[in-house]
Amino acid sequence: MAEQDSQLERWVTFAAKFVTPVTLITALLFYFGYVSARSQYEYFGIDVDTIGLSTQEYVMRSPQPLLVPLLVITLLAVAGLLVHNAIHPTETGVRRASRATVVLLLIGIAGLLAFPLIGQLPYYALVVPSVIGLAAATLAYLTYVRRKLSPPHSGQRSLIALLIVVTVTCAFWATATTAQYSGRGLAKADAENLDQFPVVILDTKEKLALRSPGIEETALRPGEGQTFNYRYHGLRLLVVGDDRLFLVPQQWSASDTTVVVPLDNSVRVQFQFQNDPP
Repeated sequence: MAEQDSQLERWVTFAAKFVTPVTLITALLFYFGYVSARSQYEYFGIDVDTIGLSTQEYVMRSPQPLLVPLLVITLLAVAGLLVHNAIHPTETGVRRASRATVVLLLIGIAGLLAFPLIGQLPYYALVVPSVIGLAAATLAYLTYVRRKLSPPHSGQRSLIALLIVVTVTCAFWATATTAQYSGRGLAKADAENLDQFPVVILDTKEKLALRSPGIEETALRPGEGQTFNYRYHGLRLLVVGDDRLFLVPQQWSASDTTVVVPLDNSVRVQFQFQNDPP
């Protein structure tokens, strides 16, 4: 019995080594997918929480905003390793490089503290964390090299650990900003190519009084069993929520609005074929 309990404990420990990283990675993918989707649909006036996307859908949306940050971080790491293998640092050179890096770090911190004054500048949320993160990573490396060249001083390990925390935090901040920019870029690309979305013909029982230009309203002829009175052309399907459709006009305009249609018997929806004969 004791042997079975011991084996069970080993299996639990083994599984825990994989479950925790997978959970953390999933949470990060969800977060960046959420940030990107939120920025994307805000462009069309939609709060992404009203759509009701699932966790899986947010995770599936995360690769797009993460590709560039991951590529940049990987290339920087490769460049750092190449430089490390190519140079032969001296204590004097490390000291001078550390001073220059501290100055760069102070500039980044000054930019962070000046957020109330310059926080609205373009790319502020990308430049400031990048400067602080790169300076902190470089300073951590130089501190590590100094430990190898001279007798270590007390507190150097703690300094390196804190600088690594700063680097990771800034990388997270910059990546989240990139995800936000990516979402807005996707939205603008969609707005320029709304004809890529499915054509929707919407029948309703009541008049919607849609104000967006380009939407055509037609009164349907009354007849036996006819419960729908109005038909609308010129709409495209932007995204499908849990129990509703989000429709936009087929040509973008600053005065356009997103039409939210419930998926119930109050409307009748038709999706038109593409004009591309087989």
